[in-house]
Amino acid sequence: MNWAYWNPVRVRFGTGLFDELGQLIGGRRWALVTYDQPIFRDLSARLAKAAGAPVVTISNIETNPDCSDLVESCRQFSAAADAPEVIVALGGGSMIDAAKVLAASGGDFETVRRHLVDKRPLDADAIIPIIAVPTTAGTGSEVTSWATVWDSANGSKYSLAHPRLYPETAVLDPALTVAAPRGLTLATGLDALSHALESIWNVNGNPVSANYAVEAAREIIDTLPTLLDGLGDVDLRARQMRASLLAGLAFSNTKTALAHNISYDITLKSGTIHGIACSFSLPIVMRWATGVQPQCDAALRRVFGADLDAGAERLEAFLKNLGVRTDPAAYDITPSEWDRLVDKAMQGERGRNFIGRLPAKAA
Repeated sequence: MNWAYWNPVRVRFGTGLFDELGQLIGGRRWALVTYDQPIFRDLSARLAKAAGAPVVTISNIETNPDCSDLVESCRQFSAAADAPEVIVALGGGSMIDAAKVLAASGGDFETVRRHLVDKRPLDADAIIPIIAVPTTAGTGSEVTSWATVWDSANGSKYSLAHPRLYPETAVLDPALTVAAPRGLTLATGLDALSHALESIWNVNGNPVSANYAVEAAREIIDTLPTLLDGLGDVDLRARQMRASLLAGLAFSNTKTALAHNISYDITLKSGTIHGIACSFSLPIVMRWATGVQPQCDAALRRVFGADLDAGAERLEAFLKNLGVRTDPAAYDITPSEWDRLVDKAMQGERGRNFIGRLPAKAA
């Protein structure tokens, strides 16, 4: 088996490391991508005191960066009196994804659109470096080279990807996640679990990604239920953030697989939050993955124990105990629609990463 693993992101992890950001900016002209919310305005003021004011602040993105909003983000970015030399993304995965779009855009979203739709290459030399500061524990975008871009008007989802879009530095300060409410903590935590498991049943899996994924999945299954009952516990927040990071390091090399591809249509159709949409089907997908590849089974046994059928039952019970419904019917998907959706997902970019075999009724 030939394999390779590479991730160039410098990771800084620890409570209080937000205060290092001024040094990491290092006197460069910087742009800030963040939320227009009180807690983020306070954090932005702290950062400006340490690093000087940003040349531009982009705060028109909330969740799921959409083409319609990114056009305006790029316009604001290009209007800065002085061109930014680095972008600081402060927030959840949506902020980091939006920062990657800005970094690649040259201030014109049309550059990104042509790349996504018409497959025109990006100018690697024009991509601006990013410092990623996640305030949730789930997306792993701080250690990946791609960003999710939604086109809700046309019912489409794209993945912007380029090696230069790996952030130069990821600053993971667990204290920044304490304010995340229960629903967001649950959804992002399950997104991280999906990243971990989907990097295991993946055609691009390798021993390094598997080790990261196994540790991440075990930690999330152990930590997340307790964290949801103690949202203010910084130690639990740190464990969950570390697990999310490990899952990110795993799927930064494999990308996701079938469960994520299934989720895209569900999110576009019903607005189901991403972390739920990509995790409710994990027990189903795990059953399809079991028994196909020895390396995959071995990694899954390190998470769930020797009996993988029982492991899938345990995973389903874990999700149900967190209030996540695992039956597609709960998401208004009929059996025939489910078969069609799965078949479509198997042909998708992420679905083609899945190693498993579908039962005849879902083929």
